[in-house]
Amino acid sequence: MYLYYFFAVVACWLGIQSLLSGFRYAAYVRRETSRQIPNFYPFVSVIVPGRGLEPGLTDNLCTLLTQDYACYEVLFVFDRADDPAIEVVEQLRKTSDVETRTVIAGPATDSGQKVHNLRVAVTGIDPKSEVLVFVDTDARPGNRWLTQLVGPLADKKLGASSGYRWFVPTNGGLASRLRSVWNASIASALGSDTEKNFCWGGSTAIRRTTFDKLKIIERWRGTVSDDFTVTRVLREANLPIHFTPNCLVPSVGDCDFKELLEFTTRQIKITRVYAPQLWLPLLLGSALFTIVFFGGAILLILQILSGLPSATLLVILCILFAFGAAKAFIRWRAVSIPLVQYRSAMRRDLAAHVLLWPFASLLYLYNGVVAGFSHRIKWRGITYELKSPTEAVIISREP
Repeated sequence: MYLYYFFAVVACWLGIQSLLSGFRYAAYVRRETSRQIPNFYPFVSVIVPGRGLEPGLTDNLCTLLTQDYACYEVLFVFDRADDPAIEVVEQLRKTSDVETRTVIAGPATDSGQKVHNLRVAVTGIDPKSEVLVFVDTDARPGNRWLTQLVGPLADKKLGASSGYRWFVPTNGGLASRLRSVWNASIASALGSDTEKNFCWGGSTAIRRTTFDKLKIIERWRGTVSDDFTVTRVLREANLPIHFTPNCLVPSVGDCDFKELLEFTTRQIKITRVYAPQLWLPLLLGSALFTIVFFGGAILLILQILSGLPSATLLVILCILFAFGAAKAFIRWRAVSIPLVQYRSAMRRDLAAHVLLWPFASLLYLYNGVVAGFSHRIKWRGITYELKSPTEAVIISREP
């Protein structure tokens, strides 16, 4: 039991640190969302890599063509000309005055398909474009997203401006809500420390001059993760990454448990390859919490059944749960500021964020263990073997 209590003390200390980081995150979100957006409106090229249909695709893409921003173009890029999503793009194009183009990149051979799509699309942007913006097809940004994302780049010392996703379940369900809770902890890792921030490929803006100077199009060769690569290149150049809370982008939809496990494990496998310095603490931290919290719950039940004193264990478990629940609530309140349009849906999911976070930690442990033994992922119907940060092998490809 002494060993357990030692682990419990460490876990409680980590819980306090995590709660304090939650307060810092909330303060940063409030401060940034109330700040005036810089008067910076260059011509922007928005690049949207896609593959296949997905729920809510029409609503997601429609938001990209209705931005409250005067000078921009949208490039939709696919690997093949018969992709069914192209029909959706064509229908939307008929009702929009925004300059749009469809780019057929062809199948990838020496990198991930998304990265290949981006590399091809970047070579075809408008010559007058000053800023490149990358967004995913499962994102549903608000109509001021482009203004808010590009604005911080008025500071030429910045390397990039980035938002992040926030899953908003539609019909609900345990798997969908657990995915949202799992993802939320990553969202709150961003903040005022520009050296620790990272670019999320689903909502990132970078000056064209910076992109070209750092030869990112070449650094993408052989990679699967566009955002980890951009993050690494910017850090090597000592260029800060600004997290823009107003660009927390809702990803609206549901998933089942198979999709939940596939998505979360894929993210951690990619992290294992591209940022192993993040994977190991995640594995050890989730293992420690699982031992103390879930192991403690089992010990508590055994002690109660055996008639042994159990008050100390109960107090430890309550303290640990209270720390995590408090941080989840603080984070939820902070995110509700930029996602005010989805506040009713978020209120519906508040209980999940407060109650399910221990199971998200358990899921992280599963993801971390699996990532330690396998680098094979499936993404948009394509199976890859991640050999290294600069080498990905395509194993199979679905139509």
